[in-house]
Amino acid sequence: MNGMMLASSGAAGSMMTIIWMVALFGLMYFFMIRPQKKQEKEKAAMLATLAVGDTVLTTSGFYGVAIDINGDTVIVEFGYNKNCRIPMQRAAIMQIEKPEDAEAKSE
Repeated sequence: MNGMMLASSGAAGSMMTIIWMVALFGLMYFFMIRPQKKQEKEKAAMLATLAVGDTVLTTSGFYGVAIDINGDTVIVEFGYNKNCRIPMQRAAIMQIEKPEDAEAKSE
């Protein structure tokens, strides 16, 4: 009789372990994976609106103006003298400011 009680308590213990693992994975999904996916979608939507003439902030912290877009490559012009043009990946752009947004802020 004691052997039967031990077997049933072992099955209940393993079932409880599985429930805790599922709950832990669910919490991890809602607090880590889901927000990251949302952030990736927002960045993709932002990069889809990139146009020539937009002011951009790169992941390295440089501000510039997009002067040409060719697929995943964007040529960005840096500096006031307009002679520093660097091709970079579209993914290296962190923030976009449209020219009409800049005018609205300055007024």
